[in-house]
Amino acid sequence: MSRILLVRTSAIGDIVFASPFVAALRQRYPEAHIAWLVEPGIDGLLEADPCVDEIILWPKAEWKRLWRSGQYRKLALCIREFSQELKARRFDTAIDLQSLLKSGWLTWLSGAEQRIGLGSREGSQLLMTRVVPAGGTPGQISSEYRHLAQALGFDTGHFHPRLRLAPAAQQRALGMLGQHGIDPGRYVVFAPFTTRPQKHWTEDAWRALASGVQRQLGMRAVVLGGPADRDAARRIAQAAPGSVALAGDTALPEAAAIVEHAALVIGVDTGLTHMAVAFKRPLVTLFGS
Repeated sequence: MSRILLVRTSAIGDIVFASPFVAALRQRYPEAHIAWLVEPGIDGLLEADPCVDEIILWPKAEWKRLWRSGQYRKLALCIREFSQELKARRFDTAIDLQSLLKSGWLTWLSGAEQRIGLGSREGSQLLMTRVVPAGGTPGQISSEYRHLAQALGFDTGHFHPRLRLAPAAQQRALGMLGQHGIDPGRYVVFAPFTTRPQKHWTEDAWRALASGVQRQLGMRAVVLGGPADRDAARRIAQAAPGSVALAGDTALPEAAAIVEHAALVIGVDTGLTHMAVAFKRPLVTLFGS
């Protein structure tokens, strides 16, 4: 393997869990060119990773817009151009870490002679030249990627989620905290939000927790999330004077940096929560039904 494409387009938590795979891949092939195909917005988690030489953005939203508006001819041209761009990079190996039809199709579009899938399903197995059966230890973070790495002969002795952030993102995050008089290591991150309601904890419970964190730990809560979570985050923060709602105010690398410098992270089953594992921060995860 000398030119390698990894396909794991989303989501945030899955990118975090797949991060040790690219480190093991780099260790096995230190001179290889390694690219990662990902959706825009998530690429900020990979831009400072020394194991990744190139980030390729999949314009999924644009393709969906063209499909929904009935611009099928233009969509077909965009897909062809994207495939040509991938093939121009002359990848000899493409590895589908997502196992779905969409990711398998993107892997196939790369034109790589060797296409490896992990537990490929939904028909994507027909687009692979090799499928490694799904495996790993149920309930153990990153174990499916460790299983794939072992099947490919990589060293998995230090297989742990990892994130690397650009210094500029670190500085912006610390600057945001500083504007609110919050020092690194002296706050608790709340990650209450996800796109799946069944994973949520009640807002009243988060408000009570914010008060408890302040009263019992002497720390302020910093509530993170996306733009759609702004109002709920403010209501949670208002329960404990001094708590701060930054939901929707940070780019993904900045949110990650805030997680990295937290004394404690408390969250539901969502990407921001899983970042705490990569940064080895104390963590309490709340799992819904």
